[in-house]
Amino acid sequence: MNAPFRLPPPVVREAGRDDRGAYVRFLANQGDATAFHEPAWIEAVSAATGHRSRLLLAEQAGVIVAALPLHAVSSVLFGKALVSTGFAVGGGILGNADAAPALLAAAQGLAARTRSPGIELRGGVMPQGAGWHVKQDSHAGFVMALAADDEAQFLAVPRKQRAELRKGLAHHFSIRVGRGPRDRAWHYRVYGESVRNLGTPVFPRRLFREVLERFGDDADILTVLHDGEPLASVLSLYHRGAVMPYWGGGVQAARALRANDVMYYALMNHARERGMERFDFGRSKVDSGAYHFKRNWGFAPQPLSYAHWTADGAPPRDVNPLSPRYQAKIRLWQKLPLPVANLVGPLIARGLA
Repeated sequence: MNAPFRLPPPVVREAGRDDRGAYVRFLANQGDATAFHEPAWIEAVSAATGHRSRLLLAEQAGVIVAALPLHAVSSVLFGKALVSTGFAVGGGILGNADAAPALLAAAQGLAARTRSPGIELRGGVMPQGAGWHVKQDSHAGFVMALAADDEAQFLAVPRKQRAELRKGLAHHFSIRVGRGPRDRAWHYRVYGESVRNLGTPVFPRRLFREVLERFGDDADILTVLHDGEPLASVLSLYHRGAVMPYWGGGVQAARALRANDVMYYALMNHARERGMERFDFGRSKVDSGAYHFKRNWGFAPQPLSYAHWTADGAPPRDVNPLSPRYQAKIRLWQKLPLPVANLVGPLIARGLA
């Protein structure tokens, strides 16, 4: 009787330019693939920030069975790390979990060669080896099915939050969806003011441009206007039946007018018209204001897993804006004139990948 055929152990190598097609075909067969695994995201981050992408592929018999996309992040303020993936809330090891140890070992070797003191994984197959620290209680994701029509979507909002939304809808805002220069200008203007008010630096304008251009029709901007002035705006990604409002915010006046509430409701309806089935509200830190805001909309929190490794066992780099070490800086940033914040912010924010 013939012995059963066994595949050889996985071999890990770093992808080259000629591997893009094979990687895309691999992604197509992975139900857990996120927008942050896509070449469009990986390449957009590298082009906008200079953080080099390093895609590790695990192969068996010449076939990709798992992958780990990384960005080599380097910042004077925040240090160096290999991050999967830059500026994302997801990513991490994708594919056959049996190949994870080989991918992790290759990532550690890459960290040594690039003098990156740590590795950060956001989602995906979690490591189990020594030296890796996994957290599952710091952040949560929020995903819910979209309703059948606009009225059903409105009624799906819990009563208390629905009352706030009704107040916003009473202002009869104008809603514009697009990807052109005016949409981008409105979005950056609104988003820049929003994050300044929160005390954090705005990302480089080029990051938004690269994401829009590389995702094509799978990304757009929705803006809420009042008397022709943008109050709230969001850049969203569309991926495998789900819409993710990724970079959004509102100006100071938006809160009183409930423009942000109207923005998310309008996006839900717009996404359904585009054929989407789910609304992915993204991640929030547990017990934060954004966390409770999403729960008020009826979304149930789902724990997210993150992991880090450092060569010397030291704590990983701290890029959490809620960290106590940054509170004084945040209060100072909130007082900056908006033109100054938008000028200096991108130089700082590129290291927050």
